[in-house]
Amino acid sequence: MPAKDIYHETVKNAMVKDGWKITHDPFRIRLARGKNLFVDLGAERLIAAEKGLEKIAVEIKSFRQASDIKG
Repeated sequence: MPAKDIYHETVKNAMVKDGWKITHDPFRIRLARGKNLFVDLGAERLIAAEKGLEKIAVEIKSFRQASDIKG
């Protein structure tokens, strides 16, 4: 399981205050051949009776130093 970003709890708490229910921490996506992909949070909230449930997956990143990825 991947390490949590330094802002993980801050983002999670802000989402809860905004009405989101955290359903997964982390949210695992099962891929083919037994591989797993982990997203930081899975969340849902009821947005309106006509619309039903809104679900999202949230990836949290802090950029505390220059990236090793070059464009």
